[in-house]
Amino acid sequence: MQDLFTKHIKMTKTKLDKAEKITLELFNAVEENNLIIAGKSEAQLSLEICNLAAEKFGIEDHWHKKIVRAGKNTLCIYPDNPPDEIIQEDDIVILDFGPIVDGYEADLGMTYVVGNDDQKLKIKNDVEKAWYETQDWYRKQASLRSSDLFQYVIEKAIEYGYIFAGEIAGHIVGKFPHEQPADPKSMELDIHPENHNDMFLPDANGDKRHWVLELLFIDKENQFGGYFEQLL
Repeated sequence: MQDLFTKHIKMTKTKLDKAEKITLELFNAVEENNLIIAGKSEAQLSLEICNLAAEKFGIEDHWHKKIVRAGKNTLCIYPDNPPDEIIQEDDIVILDFGPIVDGYEADLGMTYVVGNDDQKLKIKNDVEKAWYETQDWYRKQASLRSSDLFQYVIEKAIEYGYIFAGEIAGHIVGKFPHEQPADPKSMELDIHPENHNDMFLPDANGDKRHWVLELLFIDKENQFGGYFEQLL
């Protein structure tokens, strides 16, 4: 029985890793095709990315809303729906997509810089570096409350000279649709300051949960954000 349980856990992680790998290949293809350019609207870029996902990777479905944000819109958190922005010269752009690959969810978010603005390049690099430092710390834990991880990333943002702006710092993913809390208002499946549950607790079926970590750092002085998200 234990062997079957272990095999199931490994299969789920393998499927999630594959979904993330293909989504990363999609993002790489966006760069290779030079889709992120000045003069293009966020909506147009989003449509082009979806078309590329379908044509090149066979991805038709996305489990959460597709996010392309440029300039001042990079200050926005996930629930926001700001007016469509046009990408400018020397701009900063955030992509956050959640394709469904073979029935499993990916959730990948990255920051791109159009041009060579030093501060925008810095936040892009800093938020990614901070993400991997947080992952290294997370993997050393045997138990960890979601609220403690949330506090950790707040301090990590301060360490780099930014503000952590997210309402959450991540959430679970899995086979689509992933596990939902019994109480829709509960934050128990999010990395949230009010979620004091151990992230290593199994789900309702006794299976291991798989988390994504999402970091939104804000440069308050220059009024733009940097974002990085993927599987922990």
